[in-house]
Amino acid sequence: MSHAISQLRKFVSPEIIFGAGCRHNVANYVSNFAARKVLLVSDPGVVAAGWVADIEASLQAQHIDYCLYTQVSPNPRVEEVMLGAELYRSHNCHGIVAIGGGSPMDCAKGIGIAVAHGRSILEFEGVDTIRVPSPPLILIPTTAGTSADVSQFVIISNQQERMKFSIVSKAVVPDVSLIDPETTLSMDPFLSACTGIDALVHAIEAFVSTGSGPLTDTHALEAMRLINGNLVQMIANPSDIALREKIMLGSMQAGLAFSNAILGAVHAMSHSLGGFLDLPHGMCNAALVEHVVAFNYSAAPERFRLVAQTLGLDTRGLNHQQVRQRLVEYLVQFKRAVGFTETLKLHGVGASDIPFLSRHAMEDPCILTNPRQSSQRDVEVVYAEAL
Repeated sequence: MSHAISQLRKFVSPEIIFGAGCRHNVANYVSNFAARKVLLVSDPGVVAAGWVADIEASLQAQHIDYCLYTQVSPNPRVEEVMLGAELYRSHNCHGIVAIGGGSPMDCAKGIGIAVAHGRSILEFEGVDTIRVPSPPLILIPTTAGTSADVSQFVIISNQQERMKFSIVSKAVVPDVSLIDPETTLSMDPFLSACTGIDALVHAIEAFVSTGSGPLTDTHALEAMRLINGNLVQMIANPSDIALREKIMLGSMQAGLAFSNAILGAVHAMSHSLGGFLDLPHGMCNAALVEHVVAFNYSAAPERFRLVAQTLGLDTRGLNHQQVRQRLVEYLVQFKRAVGFTETLKLHGVGASDIPFLSRHAMEDPCILTNPRQSSQRDVEVVYAEAL
């Protein structure tokens, strides 16, 4: 897979403020939008960690009113988005601030869409379905991995259908992203592993995506280097803010890469799996990544060789089959080093579930940029290997 520099490419990103303590400046950015009242979206865990109080203090210091909304599940649900939109309208808000992991941030994006259009969030599944600009949106991530704070993706869970659906549009890229490594100090080892694996998969899939190119490759490769080189150490040394900063920077780089190059079969299958079992997204990615890499390798061997080299593998003198094997083995070892050993079967997935999971994975937008063209039967085989 090669890319001509002359090919047309687009690259979207929010205004990014990166650095320890930047969350305390949120009111300055709210004021820039002349917002007199905002909907503040978070979840109970982030409230308990104390990060919401910091945002409230910043808003109060500049006399900006707010309505706090924290009814957000680990996988944000349609009903939670619509309740948030109702609160936004009833409290006459002029913008949205979200602080938390991917769930509050995706919920906030969904609320903005529902508010702007006055319709159910269910109506906007797919790519470029948004026709009306959302209210001003400021996102503050408290995990290092989802990259919802820089991406043009929204992932919402439809519990009635037991599936997640994706909305992809530059209209959901936030206006401002305040990326503060201090907020990740409240992550436990499991959450650090989940979000770290998610970010690494973002980088790998973006690099081998059919939508990749010069504008995204540098971000993807640097993300791989930062996450691979620092995640294990960060989990072992959770109070080391320098390590957290490197992982947060890697997550941001991965987000800029995948937001513009899109992803692949790992995420398409992970979205289907997460919606079916309501599992953490990073755990789903971890269960699938080496199986999808093995499946995809032949479609982009030179790109995967560069992935292997970036992860520190010596590929000199190896043919593609040998590099493929080394890369798959390394991903399994890396997963184990951060605490992942689960298979899908351990989470209750059986062979009879695979057709349902595969059907929904084939409907996910991420499958469209997978480097190897995939049929539903191909996806079924990969799910079966991950059991």
